[in-house]
Amino acid sequence: MQQPLSKPPQRSAAALWAPLARFIAVEQRIGDWAGQRKTTAFAYEFVRFGIKQAWACLFGGAMVALIVGTYLWYPRDAVLGRYDFMFLAALAIQIGMLAFKLETLEEAKVILVYHVVGTVMEVFKTDVGSWIYPEASIFRIGGVPLFSGFMYAAIGSYIARCWRLFDFRFLNHPPLWSVYLLALAIYVNFYAHHYTYDIRYLLFAAAALIFGRTWIYYKIWHVHRRMPLLIGLGLVAVFVWIAENLGTVTRTWLYPHQALGWSAVSFGKLGSWFLLLIISYALVAAINRPVAVSAGDGIKSA
Repeated sequence: MQQPLSKPPQRSAAALWAPLARFIAVEQRIGDWAGQRKTTAFAYEFVRFGIKQAWACLFGGAMVALIVGTYLWYPRDAVLGRYDFMFLAALAIQIGMLAFKLETLEEAKVILVYHVVGTVMEVFKTDVGSWIYPEASIFRIGGVPLFSGFMYAAIGSYIARCWRLFDFRFLNHPPLWSVYLLALAIYVNFYAHHYTYDIRYLLFAAAALIFGRTWIYYKIWHVHRRMPLLIGLGLVAVFVWIAENLGTVTRTWLYPHQALGWSAVSFGKLGSWFLLLIISYALVAAINRPVAVSAGDGIKSA
Protein backbone atom coordinates (compact mmCIF):
# COMPACT_ATOMS: atom_id res chain seq x y z
CA MET A 1 0.00 0.00 0.00
CA GLN A 2 1.18 3.53 -0.77
CA GLN A 3 2.40 5.34 2.33
CA PRO A 4 2.24 9.09 3.04
CA LEU A 5 5.33 11.17 3.51
CA SER A 6 6.62 11.31 7.06
CA LYS A 7 6.78 15.10 6.80
CA PRO A 8 3.88 17.26 8.05
CA PRO A 9 0.91 17.15 5.64
CA GLN A 10 0.76 19.89 3.06
CA ARG A 11 -2.25 22.13 2.71
CA SER A 12 -4.50 21.50 -0.25
CA ALA A 13 -2.93 22.53 -3.55
CA ALA A 14 -6.21 24.30 -4.35
CA ALA A 15 -5.31 26.91 -1.73
CA LEU A 16 -2.60 28.14 -4.09
CA TRP A 17 -5.20 29.48 -6.53
CA ALA A 18 -8.03 31.67 -5.27
CA PRO A 19 -10.69 30.42 -7.76
CA LEU A 20 -10.19 26.86 -6.46
CA ALA A 21 -9.82 27.63 -2.75
CA ARG A 22 -13.58 28.03 -2.27
CA PHE A 23 -14.13 24.39 -3.26
CA ILE A 24 -11.76 22.85 -0.69
CA ALA A 25 -14.50 22.06 1.83
CA VAL A 26 -16.79 20.58 -0.85
CA GLU A 27 -13.97 18.46 -2.19
CA GLN A 28 -13.20 17.23 1.31
CA ARG A 29 -16.77 15.98 1.75
CA ILE A 30 -16.73 14.22 -1.61
CA GLY A 31 -13.38 12.66 -0.76
CA ASP A 32 -14.63 11.44 2.61
CA TRP A 33 -17.56 9.75 0.88
CA ALA A 34 -15.42 8.24 -1.91
CA GLY A 35 -12.85 6.92 0.54
CA GLN A 36 -15.33 4.54 2.16
CA ARG A 37 -14.92 1.95 -0.62
CA LYS A 38 -11.95 0.87 -2.71
CA THR A 39 -13.83 1.19 -6.01
CA THR A 40 -15.10 4.71 -5.37
CA ALA A 41 -11.73 5.73 -3.93
CA PHE A 42 -9.98 4.54 -7.12
CA ALA A 43 -12.53 6.31 -9.33
CA TYR A 44 -12.29 9.51 -7.30
CA GLU A 45 -8.48 9.55 -7.43
CA PHE A 46 -8.60 8.94 -11.20
CA VAL A 47 -11.00 11.86 -11.70
CA ARG A 48 -8.97 14.02 -9.33
CA PHE A 49 -5.83 13.28 -11.37
CA GLY A 50 -7.61 14.32 -14.56
CA ILE A 51 -8.88 17.56 -13.03
CA LYS A 52 -5.43 18.46 -11.73
CA GLN A 53 -3.91 17.76 -15.13
CA ALA A 54 -6.54 19.90 -16.82
CA TRP A 55 -5.84 22.74 -14.41
CA ALA A 56 -2.09 22.40 -15.03
CA CYS A 57 -2.77 22.57 -18.79
CA LEU A 58 -4.83 25.75 -18.47
CA PHE A 59 -2.44 28.01 -20.36
CA GLY A 60 -1.40 25.35 -22.87
CA GLY A 61 -5.02 24.35 -23.45
CA ALA A 62 -5.92 27.99 -24.09
CA MET A 63 -3.14 28.21 -26.69
CA VAL A 64 -4.26 25.03 -28.45
CA ALA A 65 -7.86 26.30 -28.46
CA LEU A 66 -6.61 29.57 -29.94
CA ILE A 67 -4.70 27.76 -32.69
CA VAL A 68 -7.61 25.52 -33.67
CA GLY A 69 -10.32 28.17 -33.17
CA THR A 70 -8.63 30.79 -35.34
CA TYR A 71 -7.99 28.23 -38.07
CA LEU A 72 -11.67 27.27 -38.17
CA TRP A 73 -13.38 30.59 -37.63
CA TYR A 74 -11.03 33.57 -37.92
CA PRO A 75 -11.94 35.66 -41.02
CA ARG A 76 -9.31 35.26 -43.73
CA ASP A 77 -9.89 38.82 -44.96
CA ALA A 78 -9.70 40.46 -41.51
CA VAL A 79 -7.66 43.66 -41.23
CA LEU A 80 -5.73 42.16 -38.32
CA GLY A 81 -3.87 39.03 -39.39
CA ARG A 82 -4.52 35.70 -37.70
CA TYR A 83 -1.05 35.55 -36.12
CA ASP A 84 -1.38 39.08 -34.77
CA PHE A 85 -4.78 38.27 -33.28
CA MET A 86 -3.27 35.17 -31.66
CA PHE A 87 -0.44 37.21 -30.19
CA LEU A 88 -2.77 39.82 -28.70
CA ALA A 89 -5.15 37.11 -27.45
CA ALA A 90 -2.29 35.14 -25.84
CA LEU A 91 -1.05 38.33 -24.19
CA ALA A 92 -4.57 39.02 -22.88
CA ILE A 93 -4.83 35.45 -21.56
CA GLN A 94 -1.52 35.84 -19.76
CA ILE A 95 -2.54 39.15 -18.19
CA GLY A 96 -5.95 37.74 -17.27
CA MET A 97 -4.48 34.68 -15.59
CA LEU A 98 -2.31 36.89 -13.41
CA ALA A 99 -5.08 39.38 -12.68
CA PHE A 100 -7.55 36.66 -11.65
CA LYS A 101 -4.86 34.73 -9.75
CA LEU A 102 -5.13 31.72 -12.03
CA GLU A 103 -1.35 31.79 -12.21
CA THR A 104 1.29 32.66 -9.64
CA LEU A 105 4.01 35.25 -10.15
CA GLU A 106 6.64 32.50 -9.97
CA GLU A 107 4.98 30.68 -12.86
CA ALA A 108 4.82 33.92 -14.85
CA LYS A 109 8.59 34.27 -14.42
CA VAL A 110 9.11 30.84 -15.96
CA ILE A 111 6.80 31.74 -18.84
CA LEU A 112 8.68 34.98 -19.52
CA VAL A 113 12.10 33.32 -19.53
CA TYR A 114 10.92 30.44 -21.69
CA HIS A 115 9.17 32.85 -24.04
CA VAL A 116 12.49 34.57 -24.70
CA VAL A 117 14.43 31.29 -24.98
CA GLY A 118 11.85 29.84 -27.37
CA THR A 119 11.54 32.95 -29.53
CA VAL A 120 15.32 33.19 -30.03
CA MET A 121 15.42 29.57 -31.15
CA GLU A 122 12.41 30.09 -33.43
CA VAL A 123 14.13 33.01 -35.18
CA PHE A 124 17.17 30.84 -35.87
CA LYS A 125 15.23 27.75 -36.93
CA THR A 126 13.01 29.61 -39.38
CA ASP A 127 16.05 31.38 -40.80
CA VAL A 128 17.74 28.05 -41.62
CA GLY A 129 14.50 26.63 -43.03
CA SER A 130 13.61 24.03 -40.37
CA TRP A 131 9.99 25.21 -40.51
CA ILE A 132 8.02 28.25 -41.66
CA TYR A 133 5.05 30.38 -40.62
CA PRO A 134 3.19 30.79 -43.90
CA GLU A 135 0.89 33.70 -43.00
CA ALA A 136 1.68 37.40 -42.85
CA SER A 137 1.87 39.30 -39.56
CA ILE A 138 2.90 42.62 -38.05
CA PHE A 139 4.08 41.47 -34.63
CA ARG A 140 7.05 39.41 -35.66
CA ILE A 141 10.83 39.11 -35.44
CA GLY A 142 12.28 37.95 -38.73
CA GLY A 143 10.11 35.07 -39.92
CA VAL A 144 8.66 34.42 -36.48
CA PRO A 145 5.28 35.78 -35.32
CA LEU A 146 5.50 36.72 -31.65
CA PHE A 147 2.66 34.45 -30.57
CA SER A 148 5.00 31.48 -31.09
CA GLY A 149 6.94 32.26 -27.91
CA PHE A 150 3.78 31.62 -25.90
CA MET A 151 3.66 28.05 -27.20
CA TYR A 152 7.04 27.36 -25.60
CA ALA A 153 5.94 29.25 -22.50
CA ALA A 154 2.91 26.95 -22.23
CA ILE A 155 5.25 24.00 -21.66
CA GLY A 156 7.07 25.81 -18.86
CA SER A 157 3.71 26.83 -17.41
CA TYR A 158 2.50 23.22 -17.41
CA ILE A 159 5.56 21.92 -15.57
CA ALA A 160 5.48 24.74 -13.01
CA ARG A 161 1.78 24.22 -12.30
CA CYS A 162 2.15 20.44 -12.02
CA TRP A 163 5.03 20.97 -9.60
CA ARG A 164 2.70 22.78 -7.21
CA LEU A 165 -0.53 20.88 -7.81
CA PHE A 166 1.08 17.47 -7.36
CA ASP A 167 3.52 18.53 -4.61
CA PHE A 168 6.56 17.11 -6.40
CA ARG A 169 9.26 15.42 -4.34
CA PHE A 170 12.34 13.67 -5.70
CA LEU A 171 14.48 10.67 -4.85
CA ASN A 172 18.10 10.69 -6.07
CA HIS A 173 17.73 14.04 -7.81
CA PRO A 174 21.00 15.07 -9.49
CA PRO A 175 22.80 18.29 -8.47
CA LEU A 176 21.18 21.26 -10.15
CA TRP A 177 24.46 22.35 -11.71
CA SER A 178 24.52 19.11 -13.74
CA VAL A 179 20.92 19.72 -14.87
CA TYR A 180 21.81 23.27 -15.93
CA LEU A 181 24.88 22.10 -17.86
CA LEU A 182 22.84 19.43 -19.66
CA ALA A 183 20.14 21.97 -20.53
CA LEU A 184 22.77 24.38 -21.84
CA ALA A 185 24.37 21.66 -23.98
CA ILE A 186 20.96 20.72 -25.39
CA TYR A 187 20.15 24.32 -26.22
CA VAL A 188 23.51 24.88 -27.92
CA ASN A 189 23.10 21.67 -29.96
CA PHE A 190 19.77 22.90 -31.33
CA TYR A 191 21.85 25.55 -33.11
CA ALA A 192 25.21 23.87 -33.60
CA HIS A 193 23.98 20.69 -35.31
CA HIS A 194 23.23 22.75 -38.43
CA TYR A 195 26.96 23.44 -38.82
CA THR A 196 28.66 20.50 -37.14
CA TYR A 197 27.85 17.05 -35.76
CA ASP A 198 24.49 16.46 -34.10
CA ILE A 199 25.31 15.13 -30.63
CA ARG A 200 21.72 14.42 -29.59
CA TYR A 201 22.49 10.75 -28.96
CA LEU A 202 25.24 11.78 -26.57
CA LEU A 203 22.72 14.12 -24.94
CA PHE A 204 20.23 11.26 -24.57
CA ALA A 205 22.96 9.22 -22.93
CA ALA A 206 23.86 12.12 -20.65
CA ALA A 207 20.19 12.51 -19.68
CA ALA A 208 20.01 8.80 -18.86
CA LEU A 209 23.19 9.07 -16.79
CA ILE A 210 22.10 12.18 -14.89
CA PHE A 211 18.42 11.29 -14.34
CA GLY A 212 18.59 7.48 -14.56
CA ARG A 213 18.18 6.99 -10.79
CA THR A 214 15.77 9.90 -10.24
CA TRP A 215 12.22 9.16 -9.14
CA ILE A 216 9.51 11.79 -9.02
CA TYR A 217 6.86 11.54 -6.30
CA TYR A 218 3.54 13.16 -7.08
CA LYS A 219 0.53 13.56 -4.81
CA ILE A 220 -2.90 13.04 -6.36
CA TRP A 221 -4.88 12.70 -3.14
CA HIS A 222 -3.67 11.57 0.29
CA VAL A 223 -0.46 9.80 -0.66
CA HIS A 224 2.47 10.23 -3.01
CA ARG A 225 2.87 7.89 -5.96
CA ARG A 226 6.02 7.69 -8.01
CA MET A 227 7.51 7.12 -11.44
CA PRO A 228 10.96 7.52 -12.99
CA LEU A 229 11.46 11.16 -13.96
CA LEU A 230 12.65 10.20 -17.44
CA ILE A 231 9.37 8.35 -18.10
CA GLY A 232 7.43 11.40 -16.92
CA LEU A 233 9.31 13.65 -19.34
CA GLY A 234 8.81 11.12 -22.12
CA LEU A 235 5.04 11.04 -21.58
CA VAL A 236 4.84 14.83 -21.69
CA ALA A 237 6.88 14.80 -24.92
CA VAL A 238 4.24 12.54 -26.51
CA PHE A 239 1.44 14.99 -25.70
CA VAL A 240 3.51 17.93 -26.97
CA TRP A 241 4.06 16.00 -30.22
CA ILE A 242 0.29 15.54 -30.53
CA ALA A 243 -0.22 19.29 -29.98
CA GLU A 244 2.44 20.00 -32.61
CA ASN A 245 0.48 17.92 -35.12
CA LEU A 246 -2.54 20.10 -34.38
CA GLY A 247 -0.34 23.12 -35.09
CA THR A 248 0.67 21.81 -38.50
CA VAL A 249 -2.72 20.43 -39.56
CA THR A 250 -4.11 23.94 -38.94
CA ARG A 251 -1.20 25.34 -41.02
CA THR A 252 -0.12 27.53 -38.11
CA TRP A 253 3.42 26.46 -38.96
CA LEU A 254 4.70 23.96 -41.52
CA TYR A 255 7.71 21.70 -41.94
CA PRO A 256 9.29 21.39 -45.41
CA HIS A 257 7.72 17.94 -46.03
CA GLN A 258 4.26 19.46 -45.46
CA ALA A 259 4.52 22.12 -48.16
CA LEU A 260 2.50 20.17 -50.73
CA GLY A 261 0.06 18.58 -48.32
CA TRP A 262 -0.25 17.68 -44.68
CA SER A 263 1.38 14.62 -43.20
CA ALA A 264 2.07 13.83 -39.57
CA VAL A 265 5.12 15.27 -37.85
CA SER A 266 7.79 12.57 -37.78
CA PHE A 267 8.23 10.47 -34.66
CA GLY A 268 11.83 11.67 -34.64
CA LYS A 269 10.54 14.96 -33.29
CA LEU A 270 9.68 13.16 -30.05
CA GLY A 271 13.39 13.11 -29.29
CA SER A 272 13.66 16.84 -29.91
CA TRP A 273 10.72 17.55 -27.62
CA PHE A 274 12.14 15.28 -24.95
CA LEU A 275 15.38 17.25 -24.99
CA LEU A 276 13.50 20.54 -25.02
CA LEU A 277 11.52 19.40 -21.98
CA ILE A 278 14.78 19.00 -20.10
CA ILE A 279 15.44 22.70 -20.77
CA SER A 280 11.94 23.47 -19.48
CA TYR A 281 12.53 21.33 -16.42
CA ALA A 282 15.82 23.08 -15.68
CA LEU A 283 14.15 26.51 -15.84
CA VAL A 284 11.34 25.46 -13.48
CA ALA A 285 13.75 23.70 -11.12
CA ALA A 286 15.80 26.89 -10.86
CA ILE A 287 12.76 28.60 -9.30
CA ASN A 288 11.01 25.80 -7.42
CA ARG A 289 14.14 24.03 -6.12
CA PRO A 290 13.51 20.24 -5.91
CA VAL A 291 12.58 18.90 -2.47
CA ALA A 292 14.55 15.74 -1.75
CA VAL A 293 12.99 12.58 -0.38
CA SER A 294 15.28 10.05 1.25
CA ALA A 295 14.75 6.27 1.27
CA GLY A 296 14.01 6.48 4.99
CA ASP A 297 10.82 8.46 4.52
CA GLY A 298 8.76 5.28 4.31
CA ILE A 299 7.44 5.82 0.77
CA LYS A 300 6.59 2.78 -1.29
CA SER A 301 5.88 2.63 -5.00
CA ALA A 302 2.32 2.32 -6.23
